[in-house]
Amino acid sequence: MKIELYIAQLLYRYQCVTVPGFGAFLTEVQSAQLNESTNSFSPPKKMIAFNANLKNNDGLLANHIASAEKTSYEYAVSAIQYEVFNWKKALEENELFSIKNVGDLRLNADKNIVFTPYDQTNYLISSFGLAPFVSPLVKREIFEKELEAIEDKATISLVPETRTANPYLKYAAIFVLGLGLAGSVGYPMYQNQIASETILVETAVQKQVQNKIQQATFFIESPVPAVTLSVKSTKETKMPYHIMAGVYREEKNANKTLRILNRLGYDAKRIAPNKNGFFPVLYGSYSTIAEAEKAKQEIQKKHNPEAWILIQSL
Repeated sequence: MKIELYIAQLLYRYQCVTVPGFGAFLTEVQSAQLNESTNSFSPPKKMIAFNANLKNNDGLLANHIASAEKTSYEYAVSAIQYEVFNWKKALEENELFSIKNVGDLRLNADKNIVFTPYDQTNYLISSFGLAPFVSPLVKREIFEKELEAIEDKATISLVPETRTANPYLKYAAIFVLGLGLAGSVGYPMYQNQIASETILVETAVQKQVQNKIQQATFFIESPVPAVTLSVKSTKETKMPYHIMAGVYREEKNANKTLRILNRLGYDAKRIAPNKNGFFPVLYGSYSTIAEAEKAKQEIQKKHNPEAWILIQSL
């Protein structure tokens, strides 16, 4: 079974896709880019990185393969382990291994894995249909030359005009100037007088209003009793992250494990049999991946090192 296709499918939907026993492929959204040297534009996309330290099985890849191949979860885990074995062998022999539509993996001098992502595939769903493009450079040299030629041809000649002085205009100008000075002095005085009268009127009105308020008495003979409304929240908290204790072929074995976990203090429960007729048992369910991860670490340390996280809305 080739799992490269399933890894690529999950990269469209999730930020982290872990290959158990090998490493995790991480995605980060990069905004649109402009390359001024080449006049090219690139749409937003997901940048893929690789972390060889994240090897724990989170159940995401195995559940996706089991659903797509219509097989059991255990068989999907075995197929992943076999594929990882071939990847490591190819790296040791050739020091280079390619995952289709994802990137190249190679070993450096220190035998550490170095990842080089492919740029041809954009895993950001919101950028579907957007492709990089190159815009031609806008050239303004021709327009600037034509503008210079027009400026050289256009010549404006100034011809002085001879006018006969009119003595009456001099007296008219003096009269207009006098009116302006009188208006600039008298108008502010008029405005100040109006403002003073306005303040006196407003003060008298406010005084009468205050007297009326002080004399008034407000009362209610039969007050209406207060109404208390209680709102009951019907919204349920979703618990999509589950710690798996085991999957059993026999229902009696699943019930036995359930009783043991309950006696140990776990909020254990059984869920409906899967499509293969197996009976899953959970340590508990959680609303966030952080809570589930913390609980898984405690369970692996105290009770079951093979406990893993199932991500599914039940």
